[in-house]
Amino acid sequence: MSKICVFLAEGFEECEGLLVVDILRRGGVEVTTASISDSLQVISSHQVNIQADTLASELHLDEFDGLFLPGGMPGTLNLGKSNFVRNAVETFHQKGKWISAICAAPSILGEMGLLKGKKATSFPAFEDKLDGATVFQTEFIQDGTILTGRGLGAAIPFGLHLLQLLEGKETAQKIRTAICYEH
Repeated sequence: MSKICVFLAEGFEECEGLLVVDILRRGGVEVTTASISDSLQVISSHQVNIQADTLASELHLDEFDGLFLPGGMPGTLNLGKSNFVRNAVETFHQKGKWISAICAAPSILGEMGLLKGKKATSFPAFEDKLDGATVFQTEFIQDGTILTGRGLGAAIPFGLHLLQLLEGKETAQKIRTAICYEH
């Protein structure tokens, strides 16, 4: 069973984050939501109060196969300001582990220089922040161990693709069928 860490910051886009968490958990992935603040309670971009599973500061990141950064404002800015998140992303990159980000969050990867020479996508207003990437206007795109997604409308196919990367095509197809996603 694969293990994924989802970083939650104040102002994250709840549907992007939780749709992906839901799809991964349905597919048998062990998902841990981690608040980057000192509180388990995280208020989303649309004022939904979410309780994270744990605090990021209490994680043992070496136990995870990948991480996921949901977008949203000001959530993406808060993730990008977090030294913990940036260090985790850099460590996962160096170890060749999965790094996934959707909507505005791929801009963090761009600012860190991790998209140079790679294909990537993001919310249109953040495409200029994907430094060094070849930018695509697709729902999601994978390049090596980095998966980027366009926005909320892409959360289901993005989540299904991440599930496929972690647990295989058969599992992803089973969940696609179970949630009646016929796109």
